[in-house]
Amino acid sequence: MSIRFRETNIDLGRPLEGLRYERRGAVAWITIDRPEKANSLTKGMEQTLRAIWSEVRDDNEIRLAVVTATGERHFSTGFDVSSVDPDGQVANNLPLEQDVFWSPHQNGVWKPVICAVNGLAVGAGLHFVVDADIVVASENAAFMDSHTSVGMVGALENVGLARRLPLGTALRMTLMGRHYRLPARRAYELGLVDELVASPEELAPAVEQMADAILQNSPQAMALSKQAVWGAQERGYGEALEYAWALLRLHWSHPDFIEGPRAFVEKRAPRWNPDPNARIENDS
Repeated sequence: MSIRFRETNIDLGRPLEGLRYERRGAVAWITIDRPEKANSLTKGMEQTLRAIWSEVRDDNEIRLAVVTATGERHFSTGFDVSSVDPDGQVANNLPLEQDVFWSPHQNGVWKPVICAVNGLAVGAGLHFVVDADIVVASENAAFMDSHTSVGMVGALENVGLARRLPLGTALRMTLMGRHYRLPARRAYELGLVDELVASPEELAPAVEQMADAILQNSPQAMALSKQAVWGAQERGYGEALEYAWALLRLHWSHPDFIEGPRAFVEKRAPRWNPDPNARIENDS
């Protein structure tokens, strides 16, 4: 699937309503920051997130992104239904690739993304969970899909749930709506959560430890590897192998393909090239 991007007019240097965005070295931290509204999402926040993800995607100095939220009770309770237009519109009724820009996947971000869940994640808040590469959660977290309980269709987030959970659990969340919460411990046992920590205070240290390890790896090798793995979710096995092989061969012309083995032999830290378009110079 090809995704087209249009320019945005969001000024990331000004205060961002309902969001915080900061760069800590090579890591971009995106924080949902509406604790007084249970970290719910509004239509306006989507365009801000689109601009943030565009910067994460296009700035070679950013190597990894983290999505989290303020407080300990709610990661995000999903779309703020009080912000729905009088006509009931929550989107622009356009094709998916022109209308939905919440998550890294929906914005073509192939850099590693960690989602740190610190409380209840509901509905549209699940975009960030199902489209993350690694999900870290505290024991007090829980996951719920309330779409059908408010007369809406559980669709995009629910497809993501069905990719990461057993089908029955994804359907239980979808059909029971707000009457069922998947506890963090059970989500960890089923694979929706990849790392479980005891308390919200332990989330940041766990994420930082993961980030430190990830930042030691080749940016371009990780980006292509991520495309291969996510691409396999959309293809049959044989086609997925062909796609992965093409990505692997593409990397052979990148300087990191030479630098990695050379650094290993010379027993030193690799000096990775963050430019995805860099190519090995031909001496001949």
